[in-house]
Amino acid sequence: MSGILFIISAPSGSGKSTLVNELRKYVSNLEFSVSYTTRAPRGSEQDGREYHFIPKAQFEEMIHAGAFLEYAEVFGKYYGTPKSVLEEASRRGHDLLLDIDVQGERQVKAKMPGAVNIFVLPPSKAELESRLEKRRQSENASPEETQRRLAAARKEIENYPNYDYIVINDRLEQSVDELQAIVLGERAERSGKLLFPQEKNYVEVKDKCRTSRMEVKIKRILNSF
Repeated sequence: MSGILFIISAPSGSGKSTLVNELRKYVSNLEFSVSYTTRAPRGSEQDGREYHFIPKAQFEEMIHAGAFLEYAEVFGKYYGTPKSVLEEASRRGHDLLLDIDVQGERQVKAKMPGAVNIFVLPPSKAELESRLEKRRQSENASPEETQRRLAAARKEIENYPNYDYIVINDRLEQSVDELQAIVLGERAERSGKLLFPQEKNYVEVKDKCRTSRMEVKIKRILNSF
């Protein structure tokens, strides 16, 4: 594709969806890939906005037809990104944001090594457990659901070295600012043009989020599990 492909991943309950929704308010020409899933909608989610909600049989038909750029099964439900979103974003000359898990990230990065990948982390196990428990109660799920997702989160976080940038979602406003800086800073650097002061600021902020500079904070979060 002619634009930049951004990949964002996070353990369940890290607040990734909220961050993405906020980011899209402030960054233009950034298309969001609406994935397909076989899970049921949550809360106020609408078909075609957060996800395309489809039956398992239909999803498997799409797999056999080679319709997905990547797909994965998570907690017994399928999630997948259609190949068509790349073509549409490229045709419009826009960047594309994929909201996918660590399995999907590996698939896409193997096919498109120039993609920029961002991993969103919770500030601690305790905070993640609190967020997951609120979600469990809203979904009327069993108490075991929270513990299952916590265990999965620990394993997912271990994949952090595969990502270019880390955003620790502790304070929403700061996390959105960091995501915006990563997107706009990457755009500025890849443009090959002389950078304006604001663009230099974006590059400075995004570089502070590079995984290599976040090791101490990441280890602290992992040690909380």
